Amino acid sequence: MEHLAELDKKHFIHPTSSIQQQQANGPKVIMEKGEGIYLTDINGSEYMDAMSSLWNVNIGHGQDELAEAAAEQMKQLAFSSAFSTFSHEPAIRLAEKIASIAPDGLNAVFFTSGGSESNDSAIKLTRHYWRIQDQPERRKIIGLKRAYHGVAAASTSATGIKEFQEMAGEMMTGFVHTETPYEKTADEAIHDLRQTIETEGPDTVAAVMAEPIQGAGGVLIPPDDYLRQVRALCDEYGILFIADEVITGFGRTGKMFGVENFSITPDLMTFAKGVTSGYLPLGGVIVSDHVHEMLKEKSKGTLFHGFTYSGHPTAAAVGLKNIEIIERDGLVENAREMGGQMLRAFEKVQSELDIVGDVRAKGLLGAVELVQDPATNKRFSPDQQAAPKVIDQLHERGMICRPVSFEGTDIICFAPPLIINREQVHTMVEKLHDAVFAVQKELQVKG
Repeated sequence: MEHLAELDKKHFIHPTSSIQQQQANGPKVIMEKGEGIYLTDINGSEYMDAMSSLWNVNIGHGQDELAEAAAEQMKQLAFSSAFSTFSHEPAIRLAEKIASIAPDGLNAVFFTSGGSESNDSAIKLTRHYWRIQDQPERRKIIGLKRAYHGVAAASTSATGIKEFQEMAGEMMTGFVHTETPYEKTADEAIHDLRQTIETEGPDTVAAVMAEPIQGAGGVLIPPDDYLRQVRALCDEYGILFIADEVITGFGRTGKMFGVENFSITPDLMTFAKGVTSGYLPLGGVIVSDHVHEMLKEKSKGTLFHGFTYSGHPTAAAVGLKNIEIIERDGLVENAREMGGQMLRAFEKVQSELDIVGDVRAKGLLGAVELVQDPATNKRFSPDQQAAPKVIDQLHERGMICRPVSFEGTDIICFAPPLIINREQVHTMVEKLHDAVFAVQKELQVKG
């Protein structure tokens, strides 16, 4: 352990981590294996993975079928390029399968290696869509505040969380952000979106981009009619709508895709994470028939956009097997059922503890907010570190969870694997109750 920790400090720059904390304390934990909803570290300590690691291990850890699918494909054709119209069966079959389960009218897939690439690709395809129609001035992307779309150049620019934008300064121009219906009504948020479109000039706007449920921003679930109003506004102004399904896709919300909860169909829909349950990197963009028709008609010559691993045959084979398991084992339905149980358990915690404000869930994507006074929604000051303290308490109790502390909020996010059962949901929320109660006592004593 000590040798590995020293090697970690010397050679491994961790993503989305404190470099100073790593150098002072080494890695928080070194994982060795995973099975079901649990991870085990090199010391034998077991942790309930209440976040599916990074919102992505939808079918749980240690699924032999995915390892076997990868091995079989590697033995036959580990990799082959998809450039210059070269093709192979796994990518063709996966594109067909994704089209068959996507909302009606979304039938063509561009593959990437992950979510950031997917959202960058959707933005580039959108701008290309307008350029080939002799409208190159339509370049602006309107995103939402607190949105998270990734860390590549365009996806960072579309992200509405200032900490990610400030890391390296402004990446790209042509991105603006409007209000989200978090702590605002849907009508207020829609009014702000309309005003933004009018201020920027409708003829300069390429697309509105939004997550059906904002994940990294704090699992912010919009009112039922909000996204329908966004879709209507896009139609009114002739603007494309990009739905970021990187977190919400493949059963997470109790529907195969998050937009199905709100009865809308986007023009482009991005995905990653749950398509392979994280077993191999894979992502993509599903485009609507009318966008695809325009590309086929007017995109002359080579489409100068693509990644080495676009349509990776081994990743595609794993994606096919992963979707097969999701459908075969009824995991979308399980997410809906267990998500209902999780929300009811959250509400019980809310009724029993003094510092729990709003609780919410859609399928197995949920959150618990911590506030100093639930009656007035008065928040804790940032120096009190309410959410990080709860995360530490959960870690001590053998559970991995994620805090969101942007803009003064203290939110605990949950996204357990879709295979979770009733007993495990009960254990997960029981640990949450104990952890929040411990922090509540500490903060009330200090207060």
